[in-house]
Amino acid sequence: MPDQRAPSGPTVLLTDYAWPDIAIESELIEAAGFRLVTGPAKPAAAQVIATLAAEHQPAAIMTNWAPVDATAIAASVPLRIVARLGVGLDNIAVDEATRRGIWVTNVPDYCVEEVSDHAVGMLLAWARGVVHFDREVKAGHWEPASARLRRVRDLTCGIIGLGRTGRRTAEKLRGFGMRLLGHVRSPGTAIAGVESTALEDLLQRSNVVIVHLPLTAATRHLLDRRRIALMKPGAFLVNVSRGAVIDSQALSDALESGHLAGAALDVLEDEPRVPAGLLRPNVILTPHVAFSSESSLRELRRKASEEVVRVLRGERPREARNEPQPANRSQPAEHE
Repeated sequence: MPDQRAPSGPTVLLTDYAWPDIAIESELIEAAGFRLVTGPAKPAAAQVIATLAAEHQPAAIMTNWAPVDATAIAASVPLRIVARLGVGLDNIAVDEATRRGIWVTNVPDYCVEEVSDHAVGMLLAWARGVVHFDREVKAGHWEPASARLRRVRDLTCGIIGLGRTGRRTAEKLRGFGMRLLGHVRSPGTAIAGVESTALEDLLQRSNVVIVHLPLTAATRHLLDRRRIALMKPGAFLVNVSRGAVIDSQALSDALESGHLAGAALDVLEDEPRVPAGLLRPNVILTPHVAFSSESSLRELRRKASEEVVRVLRGERPREARNEPQPANRSQPAEHE
């Protein structure tokens, strides 16, 4: 059963959370006079979330990884906001929320430093053989003559997606003297030190490709078999955005054939399942933690909670990702 906290005003449902406690959420939500209930810490299935919404009739839903689909949104009559504890919105039925006059928010800037650090770290780990030689030495092999390492300054890095995090990654990589290429879906974005180019051109010219994209209908399998085949032989692919932006089978085949030298993935298409074709020594895997640090998690939890409080007090959210249809928008929740 959900954990129920300090019943008072309108209800806020926290569907799931990837941290040890809910102290920050409780403090901010309850200090504003609202009632917080939580689902299981690990994300539950869409049907479970819809059942929780129907049972508790929340005025706000906060979700980390759990899906908040159209059924869950329709299940709560007083619902006024669905707040994502994260950046991507692929687990929220945004169109349905918009149609029903419900705000959708996220926290787009809380982990820019962490994700860009992670991308740069993965690039360096590959170029300098850090992960490979760590494994070799621990296995009893001390063979420095086997090294086939790369001078980072001599590499060309292509960044797909130049939003906040992509731009920050470019800023950090400029310090290494690398040649930087960038591709954005909206032409006209000029970034100092980054040559803007078409996606196909970027893939053909880059030694390293870093993906910084949200998952949408337009970006799903953006890097498919055809586009992966365009990449330079011996190139390295880094994904710190969403797993389904890359066709996992096509990537596995490119690694198996030797077309790509390797990959570094913080995200997978069907998390937490790891395809067998990616369980190979030249693939660096981390469990969707690029966003994480003590600082980023505090900021995430605080900002998401503050958005909920703002909306339930009748104010406009600061990070709205939609414009709810005015005719359907609920009235501000009143304290009981």
